[in-house]
Amino acid sequence: MSTAHLHPSFTTAAVIVTHNRVELLKGSLEIVAKQTHPVDWVIVVDNGCDQRVDKLLNEVAGERGVYVPSKTNLGGAGGFALGFLTALAKGAQAVWCADDDGRPADEHVLETLYAVAEREGLDEISPLVCDIDDPATLAFPLRQGTTWHRKASELTGDFLPRYASLFNGALISAKAMEVIGVPDYRLFIRGDEVEYHRRLTRSGLNFGTCLTTFYLHPNGSGEFKPILGGRMHTQYPDNAGKRFFTYRNRGYLMSQPGMRKLLPQEYARFGWFFLVQRRDPKGFLEWLKLHNLGRKERFERP
Repeated sequence: MSTAHLHPSFTTAAVIVTHNRVELLKGSLEIVAKQTHPVDWVIVVDNGCDQRVDKLLNEVAGERGVYVPSKTNLGGAGGFALGFLTALAKGAQAVWCADDDGRPADEHVLETLYAVAEREGLDEISPLVCDIDDPATLAFPLRQGTTWHRKASELTGDFLPRYASLFNGALISAKAMEVIGVPDYRLFIRGDEVEYHRRLTRSGLNFGTCLTTFYLHPNGSGEFKPILGGRMHTQYPDNAGKRFFTYRNRGYLMSQPGMRKLLPQEYARFGWFFLVQRRDPKGFLEWLKLHNLGRKERFERP
């Protein structure tokens, strides 16, 4: 496939999506703005349309700051879509993703990502995502080979091909976006990153995760419940709103090319989790209802 792999000479736009979390955003902005590799634009999509965000961005990033307020809450998916398109309109050759409750571990993250991307010939590269309160622990379970890991020290090597955590510190070339597009606004939250990863996997582009640099994020492992003695995991968010979007969007995902082969496993895993492990037939029926909504592309929100 003809594409321009990521190169340190590229102009770079950092894209951060925020919603009513100004104090958290400050921590992300400050470390993004002082990277040793130049960040040409710092684009903040503000789903809360809060003038304090505009003021903070100007204080931290100065003329590099691009404030994009939205009077409609676009969610993570719509926010990143708008941010990516804004970056492309500015002429950015690469986009670096961040959010308001996470941050790069230090000022060298972007420099390291570019170096490894150039070495490996990549169109997208992600850092390892670790727990912001305990950086030795992964923020989300990660599989290397056939084994799931929860500690960074359990991983081997310095690069993991064909895996990416796309909205937590990912660096993506503008040429790659010509192939995979921008995130799907219909998903709003939950599953939008997985769907984007699906497109990236099917695209033929080169991508992977650098295991020697880190993005810090609140731990999300609690949602991933081990089943069958830890050999598999299933997802159970802590509130009904998150479960709605998670399960509805998973139904859509599992009906898409590249994901359909996982559908039997999906029914087996969630059936076991709800009916055997939790003994919760009502929960299983709710999961099935939401899953079917997604398969039918019923994207109305509650």
